[in-house]
Amino acid sequence: MPSIYEKYNLRKVINASGRMTILGVSTPKPEVADEVLFGLNHYFEIKDLVNKTGAYIAKLLGVENAVVVSCASAGIAQSVAAVIVKDDQDLLLNLHSSDKAVPREIVMPKGHNVNFGAPVDTMVSLGGGKVVEAGFANECSAEQLAAKVTPQTAAILYIKSHHTVQKSMLTVAEAAAVARKYALPLIVDAAAEEELTAYYQMGADLVIYSGAKAIEGPTSGLVIGKNQYVEWVKLQSNGIGRAMKVGKEGILGLTLAIELYLTAKKETGQEMVEKMTPFINDLNAIPGITAKVVWDAAGRDIARTEISFDEKAIGKNTFDIMKQLKLGETAIYFREYKANEGKVEADVRSVTAPQLDVISSSIRQLVTGV
Repeated sequence: MPSIYEKYNLRKVINASGRMTILGVSTPKPEVADEVLFGLNHYFEIKDLVNKTGAYIAKLLGVENAVVVSCASAGIAQSVAAVIVKDDQDLLLNLHSSDKAVPREIVMPKGHNVNFGAPVDTMVSLGGGKVVEAGFANECSAEQLAAKVTPQTAAILYIKSHHTVQKSMLTVAEAAAVARKYALPLIVDAAAEEELTAYYQMGADLVIYSGAKAIEGPTSGLVIGKNQYVEWVKLQSNGIGRAMKVGKEGILGLTLAIELYLTAKKETGQEMVEKMTPFINDLNAIPGITAKVVWDAAGRDIARTEISFDEKAIGKNTFDIMKQLKLGETAIYFREYKANEGKVEADVRSVTAPQLDVISSSIRQLVTGV
């Protein structure tokens, strides 16, 4: 019987880019896959399943309430819709066509209005909101955030991500203080973050996570927070959330993945360094290549290999090298945010030692021809 790769003529992939949506994010544990299979093969009263798994997750995390959604992006859209609609049945059914005078502005730091694979602004618009940017591309203080609050403000949105501007930005706790001062909800998108309660404890009213990234669950998302706000998010299943519904298998799979995540031993940054050291040594032996350890720009305990290409010595630019590596028999993907500077990063969390050997030998072949 042909493999999935053979059946559909797919190429195998070495994922050195991290837990990225374009490559399928992560690979859940066998126990999670079994839970997904059980969900696929049994029936449930879905509202009951949503409520009781949410209560179970909330108890695990020590928060007021929680709900599983289809993905973190859906979590943003439904959270925005929740703070605009609340429990207004007319708005729930007519969010985008209604001219009802309710606050719809979502204030966020300008440096947080990023494209993470889709624009944050688009997710806010799907939720019926209008982004109001505070501060500048390279800075936003609590005072600059507060200056944009008006009677038309529905919420403050904070994006905790490596995609955003990191320097000269207010903290989540500072944003929470502004939200409290003006009696507004604070929504924090923490899609790829590893800490599941920190932002809630800092004062966020709704916090959104990807279920498939750090948690390594099935394709899904998680929204935790204050009870009333989460209940309003749940109401969106009869509004815009209908187009973003998560299946019973995803709900059960993520619930178990969270439980396992809270007790699993996490790979530390130092362990990643030890894993990548032979790889770095191999790369540094290739003419025109230098490699070193770098740490996650957003402050997470993640170590990566930064690979620098001497484009003049090699005779190829970094973008061409990356393209050729993706077109090989096994496609190899890196983090290419600094490719214009002749640098890429390898995230080794989802890469085995033999795969690291394949990567270094593939680079050697492209650079030296041998």
